[in-house]
Amino acid sequence: MALVLDSGPLYAALDRTDANHRVCRRLIEAATEPLIVPSPVLVEVDYWIQQRLHPGILVALLDDIAAGAFAVEDVLREDYRRIRDICDRYADADIGFVDAAVLAIVERLNETKVATLDRRHFGLLRPRHVDTLTLLPA
Repeated sequence: MALVLDSGPLYAALDRTDANHRVCRRLIEAATEPLIVPSPVLVEVDYWIQQRLHPGILVALLDDIAAGAFAVEDVLREDYRRIRDICDRYADADIGFVDAAVLAIVERLNETKVATLDRRHFGLLRPRHVDTLTLLPA
């Protein structure tokens, strides 16, 4: 089993001024399973780092990835059909590419939980492999 990270908890763990910093940092540091970062999440986190923090934070994150603290999971060719279906099915709920990619990767990896602060979107999404996902932090 692994813990798949959405953008919110990863960013919050990096930004000491974020209201969710402590809980997200604790979640990541206490994880005993591999931490999986879908590759689209990195693009979103990079955007927020560039907007709110400084480039050294991104460099430190990349160092952590290179050291094996996080495993990056790329979107595979077969994931794009599922991402498309999710975006279409939840178009009225404003589900975008990153959230759809996170769900597609969670399904492909057969994971039952996701670390996210986006309860609104991930609370709506219905995965194919389980009735509901466990959303962390609780």
